[in-house]
Amino acid sequence: MRPYLEKPPVEPGSSLSVLNRRLDDEIPFQWHHHPEYELTLTLNSVGQRFIGDHVGDYSDGDLVLIGPHLPHTWSSRARIADGPHIALVMWFHPDWVAKAVSPFPELKAVGSLLQRAGPGMAFSPSTAASVRDQFEALFTARPVARMLGLLDVLDGLARDEGAEALASHAAFAAELGETRDRIDRVLGHLHAKYIQPVSLTELCEVAALSASGLHRMFVRQTGATISDYLMRLRIGEACARLSGTDQPIAFIAEAVGYASLANFNRQFRALRGMTPRDYRRHFTSR
Repeated sequence: MRPYLEKPPVEPGSSLSVLNRRLDDEIPFQWHHHPEYELTLTLNSVGQRFIGDHVGDYSDGDLVLIGPHLPHTWSSRARIADGPHIALVMWFHPDWVAKAVSPFPELKAVGSLLQRAGPGMAFSPSTAASVRDQFEALFTARPVARMLGLLDVLDGLARDEGAEALASHAAFAAELGETRDRIDRVLGHLHAKYIQPVSLTELCEVAALSASGLHRMFVRQTGATISDYLMRLRIGEACARLSGTDQPIAFIAEAVGYASLANFNRQFRALRGMTPRDYRRHFTSR
């Protein structure tokens, strides 16, 4: 299950690509990447989003900005009300950013936002709500109004002090050829198998590399060791279960790949700065 290269739809006369996606049954898990930035507003849906090594919950009004070539997907659990799951998606290429944003001092904040967007960014609920109507209106606007409106939306998002970086690193810099193919295979395998024991031998076979070659490639491309990357995937899934279910902590630890509850607690505290029980209490006390 490697991330596939998605080709956003092309609209004549527009430098932006848009999709008003409405799904009656579910938002399916479709692990993919593309060279464009992506800004996605999800409505009338709850579930999980997977962005690089981030796994987290989303709900109605979730607004996320994803950097180029960062593998990602959403997977719904349920609709909030009658009607379809909705994903309003807008793509724009880094070349467009360089031409439309970089030359103008008025757009300095937008440029800074996009530089920080490599690992993906989730915006605070208050900021997402403040631009929701404006962003929705772009999907029926003329191309010129849409382009100017997007810049205005991005300027508002750039001022969100509560925006949260998602993946642990900018992750998967655009790289063509054999290395790109190898890292995609390895990452796809990890995301498909991370709740099971994953051996170095099987990853070497997936990558067609020696252990040392795999280690060098992985650290160079992701900024993390394989063991650290796996830990973040597993703890991310655990966080989603702790906040969204009543499953016992020992059950969650085993379900996300930990044979030892003590090891799970230790790694959870190291990554999140609190115990799994305290993490769950943070949500149930709201």
